[in-house]
Amino acid sequence: MASSYSTDLKLELMVTGENAGTWGDITNTNLNLLQQAIGGYQEVSIAGGAQTTTLLMSNASLSNARNAVIKLTGAITGNQVVTVPDGIEKTYTIANGTTGAFTVQFKTATGTGSTFSTTDKGTKSLFSDGTNIVDVFSTLSQINLVNRNEVRFEDTTGGQYIGLKAPATISSSFSLSLPTADGTANQVLTTDGSGALAFATVSGGAAWQAVVTSSLTVVAKSGYFVNTSAAAITTTLPASATIGDFISFIDYSGTFDTNNLTVARNGHKIQGDASDLTVATERAGFTLVYVDATQGWLLETN
Repeated sequence: MASSYSTDLKLELMVTGENAGTWGDITNTNLNLLQQAIGGYQEVSIAGGAQTTTLLMSNASLSNARNAVIKLTGAITGNQVVTVPDGIEKTYTIANGTTGAFTVQFKTATGTGSTFSTTDKGTKSLFSDGTNIVDVFSTLSQINLVNRNEVRFEDTTGGQYIGLKAPATISSSFSLSLPTADGTANQVLTTDGSGALAFATVSGGAAWQAVVTSSLTVVAKSGYFVNTSAAAITTTLPASATIGDFISFIDYSGTFDTNNLTVARNGHKIQGDASDLTVATERAGFTLVYVDATQGWLLETN
């Protein structure tokens, strides 16, 4: 009876009494094949336009599909497909060392696989289940780093890094969800109290406006220098307001006593009263802060 070959690594399986005098040679060949499967490294060029490159797993001979680590190389000018034979159960480490902005898919001959994106020139840990190629890390549900071990982001030299780790103690576990888009310059990360992070602008006081010389509708979280030297001025509060909104006013020219400032309430109460506010004090400076529909805008003196 002739030798047969193992399903996955194609090692020669000898029948009892067969190959008298050549067992040593066949065994050494099998050991070399095992070495290739466990620690073998090979660079395979897939240079060229869109194409399929077939890796082989031949019976009892060194073959590129048997290697533990395969680095795909070459300048590619189209999307690439690299296949290994069906029916083989094996682990692979695949490095995409190609140049060119095209995808590279690593799969079984008739099954599915894992794809490097056009910009992904990294390394994937894969395994074949005999039908499809599976990306190990794409199936991970979570990664737990114990004992406050940190995630490290190294610089280009690999000598320095930024590390993130958990605090020494936590009263209860929680998760943080990153924003769905980048923020703008000078924004900071904020939380909604339920773990959702977002970029927001820090508000550290009133946004002061140019000197006001005529009536206008004012904006929340702003400050106004009001010049009534020529005539009285009416500033109209916003039509809508939420708790914590504030607006500041300062008598720019010291003439509120001569030409008054009127703050029109625009449907909201001021100091709990449904009346406009008239300011007739020279050099007055004050802030109105909105609380609710019952009290409206409340006075905070500067």
